[in-house]
Amino acid sequence: MNRKPTQGADRQSGNTSGISCFMDLVAREAEEYAADHTTPMSALLEEVERFTLMKTPYPSMLTGRVEGRFLQTITRLSGARHIVDIGTFTGYSALAMAEVLPDDAEILTIEHNAEHAKIAQNFFDRSPGGFKITLCLGEALEILKTLPDGKTDLVFIDADKRNYSAYYGESMRILRTGGLILADNALWYGRIFDPKDDDSRAMADFNELVKADDRAEKLFLTIRDGIYLIRKRGSDEMNRS
Repeated sequence: MNRKPTQGADRQSGNTSGISCFMDLVAREAEEYAADHTTPMSALLEEVERFTLMKTPYPSMLTGRVEGRFLQTITRLSGARHIVDIGTFTGYSALAMAEVLPDDAEILTIEHNAEHAKIAQNFFDRSPGGFKITLCLGEALEILKTLPDGKTDLVFIDADKRNYSAYYGESMRILRTGGLILADNALWYGRIFDPKDDDSRAMADFNELVKADDRAEKLFLTIRDGIYLIRKRGSDEMNRS
């Protein structure tokens, strides 16, 4: 979240094919090509995308097709059954993951903005997989602190940037060994290279924190605005390294 608004021309034209929100560090043509060569999302997720692009003041907070498919692929490959989604917005990421989860799996999604939570819940209620999603309205850090140690399979972090390092600490605590964290906006529009504001400094500090953490096996991906893929290592792995 906390992304730039989509360009006005895109919103006014109603062009929502593929990805309509383009990152600063990736050529527009590459983003369009990637979206065009990615399997389309479900009809409901396409509706969430159109709604977000046309009806919200910050449409580029949307996860979108390429990242949505990435989340679904990681969810399937990892066999995740207990997921925490930090930053619900209009519900796209939670819905995308819920669509590929088995019926006895669950997603806890956390949102501090009541208006966003209401929008997301309306979409959840219309989804065949919406029953797998529990939406908690409140401050993410406080909610995370109530969750048990080592019981979560996957955490997706896409919320306020200044708390990313704190979210990471709680996420590592609640993750099982071998569990995954996906942290969005890790490139933060390139501002991490020369951070001049609080959000940019927070993201740069978060990236360095993860890099230095021996508990984590990590892969920095340049998908859209950057995704930091982090796997919680077991004690035996750390002893061997």
